Amino acid sequence: MIILDSSFLVAYHNTRDVHHDAAVGAMEGLVAGEWGRSLLLEYVVLEVATVLLARRGLDTAFRVSTALLEAKELDFVPCSDIFLETLETFRLQGDRGWSFTDAAIVTVARTAEDAAHIATFDGGFRGVEGISVVPASG
Repeated sequence: MIILDSSFLVAYHNTRDVHHDAAVGAMEGLVAGEWGRSLLLEYVVLEVATVLLARRGLDTAFRVSTALLEAKELDFVPCSDIFLETLETFRLQGDRGWSFTDAAIVTVARTAEDAAHIATFDGGFRGVEGISVVPASG
């Protein structure tokens, strides 16, 4: 299983992002099923839309959000049912600097039955027990 983080998706969809090439390479592995099923959290869609609105405009933000929600390779994860557990993960994070969305990603990853990977360029996920970061060099 691989959970997609906003930093990964923004880099993939923004050719001006410093991590764009690495995101494209990792996306090829994702689409090929290298890490198993791919999860897209509701909160991540919100972040991606907001960041792309600021960096690339409304048309791009809407187009990318719609494409993500329609992607057959991704399983959409509504976040209402994990809200309270995410709040607890957020509270207990220590000095990691996670956003609430990051805490939701960790919450889902920790409850995974199979290996948990996170597609991200956010260094705050590195060193979390039981979670590996993709791309590893990001």
